Amino acid sequence: MINTKRLTLRPLNVEDAQEFLDLEIRNRDFFAKYSISRSENFYTLERQTESIKRAKKAMEDDVMYRFGIFLNENGKLIGTVAFNDIIRGGIQSCFIGYTLDQELNGKGYGSEAVRGMVDYGFNVLNLHRIEAGVMPSNVPSQRVLEKCGFIREGLARKNVNINGKWEDHYTYGIVNPKDE
Repeated sequence: MINTKRLTLRPLNVEDAQEFLDLEIRNRDFFAKYSISRSENFYTLERQTESIKRAKKAMEDDVMYRFGIFLNENGKLIGTVAFNDIIRGGIQSCFIGYTLDQELNGKGYGSEAVRGMVDYGFNVLNLHRIEAGVMPSNVPSQRVLEKCGFIREGLARKNVNINGKWEDHYTYGIVNPKDE
């Protein structure tokens, strides 16, 4: 669990599945602009429950860490933040991804969650490098990363299939200060 000034980041539990599903349904059109295509069964309680179980197993296997972003004031789930594709050995890196309820964008919650997760990655998981990919049109997400110390390193052309179209992504990275 990660605590910040206004947020608690923690792994989702099966008991969170309905709230997780509600978040995904409420933000379906918004998230679709920047995410891989989702099938209809993605938006079912059964699928989200299975997703939570798979994420717990991936965390045990040290290959992915996905946390729900919860408001301290009322315990409401407002998004997710995850380390994906963790590589150990001589690389010690991963990719970070995050979502935030559209209604709460622009209030600093995304930056607060990413900062907390980066701190966890460097100081608890002992990662060396964290990368992110962001579509050029997603300026708010670029600002989140830059506020958190990520540096734009390049452009990955036709990198991710979003809604049937291969989209370019800016590549961002941050290196553990202990390794600088």
